[in-house]
Amino acid sequence: MATIDLVYFNAGGGHLAAARALEETIRRQRRPWNVRLVNLFEILDPNGTFERMTGMKPEGYYNARLASGWTIGLGRELRVLQALIRLCHDALVARLTAHWRATRPDLVVSLIPNFNRAMHDALARARPGATYATVLTDFADFPPNFWIEPGTSQQLICGTARAVEQARAAGCDPRRLHATSGMIVRPEFYRAVPFDRDAAMRELGLDPTRPTGFVMFGGHGSRAMRVVAARLRDRQLVLVCGHNAALAARLRAMHATAPRVVVGFTPRIRDLMRVADYFIGKPGPGSISEALQAGLPVIVARNAWTMPQERYNTEWIEEHEVGVVLDSFRSVRAAVDATIDRIDEFRARIAKIRNVAVFEVTEILARLLDDAAAARRATCGDYVARHGPSACADRAVEINLRRAPSAARSC
Repeated sequence: MATIDLVYFNAGGGHLAAARALEETIRRQRRPWNVRLVNLFEILDPNGTFERMTGMKPEGYYNARLASGWTIGLGRELRVLQALIRLCHDALVARLTAHWRATRPDLVVSLIPNFNRAMHDALARARPGATYATVLTDFADFPPNFWIEPGTSQQLICGTARAVEQARAAGCDPRRLHATSGMIVRPEFYRAVPFDRDAAMRELGLDPTRPTGFVMFGGHGSRAMRVVAARLRDRQLVLVCGHNAALAARLRAMHATAPRVVVGFTPRIRDLMRVADYFIGKPGPGSISEALQAGLPVIVARNAWTMPQERYNTEWIEEHEVGVVLDSFRSVRAAVDATIDRIDEFRARIAKIRNVAVFEVTEILARLLDDAAAARRATCGDYVARHGPSACADRAVEINLRRAPSAARSC
């Protein structure tokens, strides 16, 4: 049975969501694989030293910035982080090499940026016959050294034509590029489950006759939601705050003249989206993709506060004409009016988008495993051809095989 590691971290939440979506899809497809979810920071800091010294987990600072909405300057900070990762490259590789020598995966699938060269190099050192793949969970790369690592044997799984073009322009081997129809969306969004929208809305205390907005700014919320809620006091809204309990309390305390529901962290995102008519939020790849899968036009903002890796997402929305891109949420009211006026037009365009990436990725992973197995068999066959059919049974040859490339060890 092949062993697959899905590597994530909790910076932002989308990486873990993508890993869980793949894990669930693989399980439902009954693939003969042993799938493990691997938190990168638990490998790099297994004793929690960083948290003891700083009072927060490594991803805590980033998530706090998202929750506060104070995201300006993250582009410059990203380059500092990347410089530190390069400086610590040898130490990172050593730690990861020891982990993968002990756990012996056949395929490592990265769902995170920035650390791909270190993980690639470590796997190549620990398991020369294993395959390293990266699934971009962003609409596009933010080069250099963000998602795409030219000059490596990294297999790249890209959800947009823009990402494929970037990989080709960077000189990546076309044989290692794999295109999908979009971002990974949780499999629950594809299940045909009976749903009584009016009944669900009444259960939530909403009016089924009023247009409803779904407001979400990632798994940690954002203070921008307060701006949206204040400017749409007379509009029916579902506001999802994720892990940000303080934000949820503030939103519940705000005066409104229309029904609204304020929700903390919930696994019922799909059901809540199904009662809505449009989406308002930050241009995160997961949020946009889920909204479109639910048939909702999107309203997002692009300005100095937009994270650099998400700027192309707003361009994609404009190119495909599936929503409205604002300079600021101060003008969200006019955007909502325009969206409602054009709702049929938006829905028609969204209906033409067929994103089944979560199922395409599992097929790609299956091919990568098959290709690796074929390469091992070919190498094994060459070895036997050179040394005779009884070579693998000979003790001396077994010793030599331990010194040979791992591709030959399956003899």
